[in-house]
Amino acid sequence: MSIMGSQIRAARALLRLTLQDLADASGVSVATIIRAEKVDGPPSMTRANLNALQQALEKAGAVFLPDGGVRPRLPGEGAT
Repeated sequence: MSIMGSQIRAARALLRLTLQDLADASGVSVATIIRAEKVDGPPSMTRANLNALQQALEKAGAVFLPDGGVRPRLPGEGAT
């Protein structure tokens, strides 16, 4: 599943991560994250950067939903 810019924005807010926190965790630049979060649909970025953002957010506790939503991982629920 490919995540959307709106999901990146929502997950970062839900997890209370700063732009720098996400950049450090993912290896993606702050400028690239800002550009990705500006769009609601698929962000214009390399697949590697998108995967890195998704993995960092999932590791931090985000669960991306097929309907375009995002929620926190529940206690006892394994990381994806």
